[in-house]
Amino acid sequence: MLPPERRTRTDLLVAMALVATVLVAASVVWLRSDARGTTSITWDDPVTAPPTANTVPPDLSELWRSPSAATARALAVGGTAATADGTTVVGRDLLTGESRWSYERDRPLCAATAAWGTIVSVYPDRRGCGQVTALAADSGARAAQRTSNADDAVRLLNAGAHVISFGDTRLEMWRSDLVRTVEYGRVDAPVNPGSQPRTGCNLRSAGASGEVLAVLEQCPGEPTERLTLLDPTPEDSQKPEEFASSVLPEAAPGGGSRIVAVVEERVAVYLPPGNGAAPRIDVFDSSGDIVQRHVLEHTAGPDAGPAKEHDGMLVWWTGADTIALAASDFAPRWVVEDTLGTGDAMAGTLLLPVEGALAVVDPSTGDSRGRISVERGGRGPVSVTVAGDVVLEQRGSEIVALR
Repeated sequence: MLPPERRTRTDLLVAMALVATVLVAASVVWLRSDARGTTSITWDDPVTAPPTANTVPPDLSELWRSPSAATARALAVGGTAATADGTTVVGRDLLTGESRWSYERDRPLCAATAAWGTIVSVYPDRRGCGQVTALAADSGARAAQRTSNADDAVRLLNAGAHVISFGDTRLEMWRSDLVRTVEYGRVDAPVNPGSQPRTGCNLRSAGASGEVLAVLEQCPGEPTERLTLLDPTPEDSQKPEEFASSVLPEAAPGGGSRIVAVVEERVAVYLPPGNGAAPRIDVFDSSGDIVQRHVLEHTAGPDAGPAKEHDGMLVWWTGADTIALAASDFAPRWVVEDTLGTGDAMAGTLLLPVEGALAVVDPSTGDSRGRISVERGGRGPVSVTVAGDVVLEQRGSEIVALR
């Protein structure tokens, strides 16, 4: 019979040393981890979405306001309004502004937007603004996450089925689980050298539908911006698949062009005046051919963003005026001059921010249906988001709720 094993003093010392090593290693990992610098407070109670407004109110009063420098427009999903400022994303009661949930990191926010019933937040690390977390809008619970290379400043664009994140040199497109479908532009230490069609270009504007991803970029040695049309779901996200790419015709030197809208396989691009040509919208098909051209009376400003679809009409704030474009051919249908930003739909009308008021506009004709006085204390820009009978305005770096 074998004698029973006995632990010696040396065995105990070795075991204690191993335990200490594991504890030290775990502590180092914890101290260096993202989890240590994250505070997440969730909400467990049900959140009721507000009923759709049936009428436009004759007047509005302020309910609450909060800083939100990391958003381009007010975010509202269901009964939650989300603000993103400093290091923290906060889900708020739509009517009171009181905090329901919060997500805080030990670093400043890059950007946040609403998509797929979540609030998509982006934070920086040593590789740029590439740490992404989707937060359930009703509870603040963490959903999908991803980390990738990015520029030090990015813009987020909700393109429906996808979200586009792009900076000056690099673009990514994500689906709802935050899996990347397209990587375009600068690639540090690429796994597949030569996978990108061009290098050294500056990305100016982007837009997408389910059929095409459109990118405007200024490339070295080219006189004007280049329009590149890509497959939004290529076989390999690291190898963009181009449908077409060419320098914009007759565009004004020095830039100013931008993508207005992408509908199915057609792309509307604004071109500023230059070389004897008036400001206009050129419409390209997925082969890069111009299929329509619409001359505009006014020049768009630097703050112009993408158009927003409302009942078959594309409503575009040019940075100075609001133009409605037919979704079928992008032809201008009406103009409301001297608007302060992007509007939103309410009770069958459009609410457009103007000096000292919200203009109530018929979305089919652009005819005025009245004005709702709003005291802002400043000129703008102002972006409007309607949630039920609550009107949220993004005024610079602040969200103001009105009812």
